[in-house]
Amino acid sequence: MPATVSHGIIHRPPPPPVHHGWGGGGPGGPGGPGGRGADRRASFIGLFVLLAATTIVFAAFTVAFVMRRGLSDDWSAVPKPRILFVNTAILLASSGILDFSRRALKAGNRGRFNLWWTVSTALGLLFLAGQWLAWRELAAAGVFVASNPASSFFYVLTAVHAFHVLAGLSALAYVDVQAWRLRLGPAKRTVIDVSAIFWHFLDGLWVVLMLLFYLWG
Repeated sequence: MPATVSHGIIHRPPPPPVHHGWGGGGPGGPGGPGGRGADRRASFIGLFVLLAATTIVFAAFTVAFVMRRGLSDDWSAVPKPRILFVNTAILLASSGILDFSRRALKAGNRGRFNLWWTVSTALGLLFLAGQWLAWRELAAAGVFVASNPASSFFYVLTAVHAFHVLAGLSALAYVDVQAWRLRLGPAKRTVIDVSAIFWHFLDGLWVVLMLLFYLWG
């Protein structure tokens, strides 16, 4: 009997390897179908809370902007740098290319997904560089945060938006690095969707700010 047990232990085939992907585990574990579903729901709940909080913040700034504009006699319109239109085009292009990337992934084209996602991330960095140039142009023209209420709102709103863009870029860069390292597993596709939705939100938010600046600024 001991010999039979020893023989079974020695010659029993090893268990199959577990492929973790990005966030692996067994069917019942964190990386399994059930765990992934719960993680995905939690991720989207967190995203919607973030979007709601960001919307409230910018809505409060917008209301303050409009009220200050209508009640003050010291409001002086800020000369808008032309590069703002270039920045807008860059951000819109980044958002569109991000969709191309996701479609490529759904089609199973990992190489094209990596390429388009990297391009979109690079355009996001270019947008931030363009914002910095816009601030420099205003400063060179003698328009600073404390120059007048209009300039104060312009600097604050664009800076807060840039901070959110930086956060969005961190998420895009994370996905980009993982993709190029060939670690795109089903357990982490949620990161791609959440990052893309947040990026599109920032794109739309910037368009709203541009309308605010040019219609009431």
